[in-house]
Amino acid sequence: TDIGSQKDRVVSEEEWLQKWEMGNTGFHKEQGHPLLQKYLDVLLNGRSGLRIFFPLCGKAVEMKWLADMGHSVVGVEISEQALKDFFAEHSLPYCEEPVPEIPGAKKLQSTSGNISLYCCSIYDLSSSIVGKFDGVWDRGALVAVNPCDRQRYVSLMITLMEKNSSYLLVTVSYDPNKHKGPPFYVPESEIKSLFG
Repeated sequence: TDIGSQKDRVVSEEEWLQKWEMGNTGFHKEQGHPLLQKYLDVLLNGRSGLRIFFPLCGKAVEMKWLADMGHSVVGVEISEQALKDFFAEHSLPYCEEPVPEIPGAKKLQSTSGNISLYCCSIYDLSSSIVGKFDGVWDRGALVAVNPCDRQRYVSLMITLMEKNSSYLLVTVSYDPNKHKGPPFYVPESEIKSLFG
């Protein structure tokens, strides 16, 4: 599996922030992702009141959808604008507070308390700050992290998961020599070696 020119590609936090500022967010799905609807039962596994994590959440509409079903949603995103847009677009009141353990980080929490979104680098999070999760919806995170950071990302995700949590992962399949990413191409063999 040749990941071609992608293995050394690095997208900086500034570039991601710029995408949000410029509205260059083709990865955002206004109607939510059809695969989450299709595999929701796999994620929930007959359980209710779960804690569900959205890594690199952007302003994913599924966060409100799952919160409305009675789940507790936690997301992390580097772009404060994306998080504020999420609350504004759903007319959700929220409060903002600093995260003492992470200099410069903020937590934006719905006043109902069931949606907590952290504005910081995902690598600043730990289970001591956000706790552990029953489910993860990784719709565009693994394919967005720089290829050189994948192991670090997956190691962190594993520490955030409860024993019998469900992890739904969406990747994209294409010829990595024809597109520089993101989204990056993550072959199935690599997913297996990363997550074991």
